[in-house]
Amino acid sequence: MNLLAIETSTELCSAALLRGDDLFVEEAHAPNQHAEHLAPMVRRLLARAGLAPAGMDAFAFGQGPGSFTGLRIACGMAQGLAFGAGRPVVPVPSLVALAEQANASRIVVGLDARMGETYLAAYSRMGGDWEAAIAPGLFARGTLPPLPGRDWVATGSGFDGFDWLRGAYAKQVSHRIEGDLPRAGAVARVAARRLARGEAVPPERAAPLYLRDKVALTTRERQAAK
Repeated sequence: MNLLAIETSTELCSAALLRGDDLFVEEAHAPNQHAEHLAPMVRRLLARAGLAPAGMDAFAFGQGPGSFTGLRIACGMAQGLAFGAGRPVVPVPSLVALAEQANASRIVVGLDARMGETYLAAYSRMGGDWEAAIAPGLFARGTLPPLPGRDWVATGSGFDGFDWLRGAYAKQVSHRIEGDLPRAGAVARVAARRLARGEAVPPERAAPLYLRDKVALTTRERQAAK
């Protein structure tokens, strides 16, 4: 299977190409510069793998939640490549990609959503994929859903940055992974399994997962938060 994946939901710009069992990766820490980095990354990956876009079985992208601009860039790039090559697209939630990277069977994932909120989900590994114990959502202090059971592994910038998030699940979490962000290599691995199960979509049906409809607090909200 040949599959090209893109992940730009955070400040990390990441692309990966899965060629059979070989995984080629290009990454750069590039806040607000994903558009400049991504196309050259894709060209280098294709050259390293000795493949053309038409040689892909599908294109995948981290659909979010995350940076609005980053999600649009990843979705647009995957759609453009897929339309040109006549191939389908596999959207992969970025929170699932983070769970995939954690190398554990029960993962609670929290990404910093800004404005004092977190994008949160919890997943258990079931067979060849992930089953949601907490569906992806946008949460603030005091609105977090209960996390069932114990011995969860926590990961993501939300857990890195928010003491209230760490404290809320302190009894349920046995280990925390620090400093990790969603990566295209994990998107590629998840997408390959989903493609094999027939879960790809036509390019025109691919869409980001936003979870939020605004990007900044109002003046009144900022004052109330002080």
